[in-house]
Amino acid sequence: MINVFVLQNGRLNQVPIDTREDLVNAEPVWVDLTDPTDDERLWVKTIYGVTLPGEDEVKDIEASARYYEAENGDLHLRTDFLLEEDDGPSRVITVAFILARKMLFSVHTDDLPVFRLVRMRARSRPGSIGDYMDVLLDLYATDAEYSADALEGIYLSLEEVSGRVLQKHFTDDDAAAALNSIAREEDLNGRIRRNMMDTRRAVSFLMRGRLLNADQFEEARQILRDIESLDGHTSFLFDKINFLMDATVGFININQNKIIKIFSVASVAFLPPTLIASIYGMNFKWLPELEWQAGYPFALALMVTSAIAPFWYFRRRGWLK
Repeated sequence: MINVFVLQNGRLNQVPIDTREDLVNAEPVWVDLTDPTDDERLWVKTIYGVTLPGEDEVKDIEASARYYEAENGDLHLRTDFLLEEDDGPSRVITVAFILARKMLFSVHTDDLPVFRLVRMRARSRPGSIGDYMDVLLDLYATDAEYSADALEGIYLSLEEVSGRVLQKHFTDDDAAAALNSIAREEDLNGRIRRNMMDTRRAVSFLMRGRLLNADQFEEARQILRDIESLDGHTSFLFDKINFLMDATVGFININQNKIIKIFSVASVAFLPPTLIASIYGMNFKWLPELEWQAGYPFALALMVTSAIAPFWYFRRRGWLK
C-alpha cells in the first residue's frame, strides 16, 4: 500500500494514489509504503529514481547498514518503531527511511500507530510541518511519546501484580498468573529500551550530519532529552520486575515447604501408633485387652495418645502454626 502526502499550509494532506499517473502528478513531501507491491516499488523507482530496499535489507541491523549515504547522494536510515498489539505480544518493526530530492520515503511491513498519529496531528496543526525533515523528526518525537504511554501501561499492570503478590493468601495459581504478567511486562520494557536506544542513535546521526536547520536542531535536542527521561523509568521498572519475580518465586517456595512440612509431620505423627500396632502384633503371649477388664479402652487410648502427642510437641516447639 502506498500513501502519498503533500504539504499545504503546514498541513500534511493525503493524496489518493490508484494509478501510476496519480503518483506522477503528485508533488509529495512524504511517500509512505506499507508492505509495497512490486508495481508500487517500480513506480517509485521509475518516477523518483529511488530504489526501495527489500525486507531482508530492512532487517539488517549492522551499524554500517543502518545509516549511510548512497552513491547518488540519497541518505538511508533504518530505525526501529514499537508496535503494541491487543491480541499478541509487542513487536519492534524496522522502518527504512530514504531522504531523496527533498522528499521522505518510508518502507515498513506493518501499519504503525506512530505513523497514523503523525498523519492525524499534522492535519490538525497547521504550520507544524515545513519540509520532509520535519516529518522525520515528528515521527521520532511521536515514537518517544508512544513509548512513554507504553511505560505507563507497564506501571499500571505491575501495580495490579503487586496487589496480587502481596495479598494474604497467595496460591500457586495466583503465582502462575503473576509470573505470566511479569514476564509479559518485562518483555515489553526490554523492547522499549531497545527502541529508545535506536531512536537516540538515529537522531544523533542527523545532528552530527548537519542535516538540520536551527529550529530542527533544537527539536532534535528536545527529543534526546525526552528519551533520556525515559531511561530512568525503564531502569526503575526493571528493578520492580526483578523484585516481583523474586517475591513470587519466594512465595512458591514457601508453599512448597508448607506441603513438605505437613507430610513430614504426618509421617512422624503416625509412627508411634504404627510401632505400637507392630509390637502388639508381634506379642502373642500377652495382650492386655484380653486379660484386663479395661484392656480394649486402654489400647485405644494408647493409640490416640501416641497420635496426638507429636502434634502437641511440634506446636509447643513452634513447628506448626
